[in-house]
Amino acid sequence: MIDVELKILDERLGRSIPLPEPATPGSAGMDLRAAIAGQLTLEPGASVLVPTGFAIHIGDAGWCGLIVPRSGLGHRQGLVMGNLTGVIDADYQGPLLISCWNRSEQPVTISEGDRIAQLLLVPVGRARFQLVDEFAASQRGEGGFGSTGVG
Repeated sequence: MIDVELKILDERLGRSIPLPEPATPGSAGMDLRAAIAGQLTLEPGASVLVPTGFAIHIGDAGWCGLIVPRSGLGHRQGLVMGNLTGVIDADYQGPLLISCWNRSEQPVTISEGDRIAQLLLVPVGRARFQLVDEFAASQRGEGGFGSTGVG
C-alpha cells in the first residue's frame, strides 16, 4: 500500500463525479471518470484528451501509475487509450488526462462522470546494466516472434 496525494482540480469531483476508487474489493485498478461538461462524441478514428478533474503526486520513485483502458469499452464500443497505456511518473504533479481514441467505425459518446479508464499503481523495477561482450547460453537464445511455438 502506498499513500498518494490527490489534488481536486474540478469542484464536481467528490460530488457529482465520484473520486477514483476500485469498482469491487478485488479490482486492481481505480476507475477514472470523465470530468467534462455534458457529452463529447468521438467520431470514428478521432482522439481527444479527457480531463479527470484531479492531479496526483505519487512521490515515491519506487512506484508509478499506469492509465489503462477499461476492457469492456474497448471490446464493445472501440474506446481505447490513444497512447495504449499512460505512464504517470512518481514526480509528476500535473492534471491526469486520459487519451481516448475511438478505434471503431461508429461514433462513441462520453458523458460527464462516465468511467472511461482505470488507474493502476505498480512498483517500478530499476535496472543496473552490466556491459558484456556475450550473453551466457540460454535455451531460447535470440529466437523471437513465435520461436517457442504457435499458440
